[in-house]
Amino acid sequence: MNEARPTAPIDPGTPSADDPEELRRIAERLVREAAEHLHELPRPWDEDGSEGSERSVSTKSTPTDVVTASDHALETLIRDRVAQLRPGDAVMGEEHGGTADGSRTLWVVDPIDGTVNFLYGMPWYAVSVAAVRDGESVAGAVIEPASGRLWSAAVGGGATCNGKSLRVSAATDVSLSLLATGFSYRAERRVRQVRMIGELLPLVRDIRRTGSAALDLCAVAAGWADAYLEHGCNWWDWAAGALIATEAGAVVRTPGPTGSVPPDDGLGADALFAATPGIAEELAALVRKHGAASV
Repeated sequence: MNEARPTAPIDPGTPSADDPEELRRIAERLVREAAEHLHELPRPWDEDGSEGSERSVSTKSTPTDVVTASDHALETLIRDRVAQLRPGDAVMGEEHGGTADGSRTLWVVDPIDGTVNFLYGMPWYAVSVAAVRDGESVAGAVIEPASGRLWSAAVGGGATCNGKSLRVSAATDVSLSLLATGFSYRAERRVRQVRMIGELLPLVRDIRRTGSAALDLCAVAAGWADAYLEHGCNWWDWAAGALIATEAGAVVRTPGPTGSVPPDDGLGADALFAATPGIAEELAALVRKHGAASV
């Protein structure tokens, strides 16, 4: 387990401490340290379930909605680091909750986005951290521990992957676009989602489902996917990734931290949508036509 490293706290009252680029650097540091720590923890896919072997996995909203001991360990680490680096800031995490509590900056944390992939030993999972002010992400970072790729962004400062500037794809033809998506943990909602995606499938180049909203948004930012659509994601799933996609030039629509969206936009109250500008309007219209509001 990582030992606590001596760190000098950053006074949140100084102008530089409130700069989105400084918050971006902190977010990058937090996800890097979390990824390093993850490599030191037992890997669930190496646990064979035999007598005497403890498979540190439990479930949350449904039997398919899993959480591992690693999720808890990483969120605890990030909370400790935030307390050291930004005393007085608040943290909201997927596993341990939290509120803004009147603090200037709220850190929204998903310790492992794509836990099912992580559980099975698939490499498509991420650590996501965003710095939020007044409900809006101003900086964020997403790391893919298996590859070491690190995406980040600051509001107005662009988005990068491993330091290289990102830009969304130049796609203009929906029929030749690659659409990423994801599905609910609730069986009855999956049926509706699959019905909608099935109707969209003949209208696009193909569909991808990686199992991590954060990485899907980063894929749109990098131009590896032309669009992404998913219903039912939580704030921590997209707080960093949506900013990264936006700063890379994507048209992004989020549910909002409390799910507050215009009731008549036709995409569904909790829809998360990101697309390269050349196809965004046409694709959104198709999504509406094929029942997004009722998913």
